[in-house]
Amino acid sequence: MKRTERTELTVSKIQEAALEEFGVNGYAGGTINNICKRGINKGLIYHNFKDKDELYLVCLENSCKKLISMIEESGCVSDQLQYMKLRMHFFTEYPNEAHIFFEAILQPQEKLRDRIKQILEPFEEINERIYRCVVSGITLRDGITEKDAIDYFRQMQRMFNGYFSSSAYHYMTLDKRIREHEMNLSKLLDFMLYGIAKGGTQK
Repeated sequence: MKRTERTELTVSKIQEAALEEFGVNGYAGGTINNICKRGINKGLIYHNFKDKDELYLVCLENSCKKLISMIEESGCVSDQLQYMKLRMHFFTEYPNEAHIFFEAILQPQEKLRDRIKQILEPFEEINERIYRCVVSGITLRDGITEKDAIDYFRQMQRMFNGYFSSSAYHYMTLDKRIREHEMNLSKLLDFMLYGIAKGGTQK
């Protein structure tokens, strides 16, 4: 085996162990020592990664790329319903990736906030593409522009995530919070687009 291949294999093993560690224990609970307990040499970790922060961010980036790749390959970037179903499938199928991903969205480490935001940008771009496709398929009220609608979506998304980051949901396990987040987000988008009243305003 060539040296480059050995290095790639080592890095891959480190990342797999780190994904499990951060997926189970989160950033705060995850440690390099625990990663080493998964059969990884500490010297090799620090040879390939600067510190815990870099390793955590790599795990987040890999998780984000995995989700984006699945979305792109599915071709559902113009179908809101299918998009939400695929997200739920991904977060159920890959719990470690889901835990890291949602921790970064709902409870980002302050010192890593800027880097996390940068890593999540491609995912946010997909959300915006979905929003634009949805908006293009409906008739907006007079005086409401596409930009107004997209800005509204963005604002509601921030408020929604903020609510799930609040103490109102701290009693829940992360798995349950993820399920609640995804189910309620789908419902919220439906209400935002089509309202809650049937047949217009009642008198």
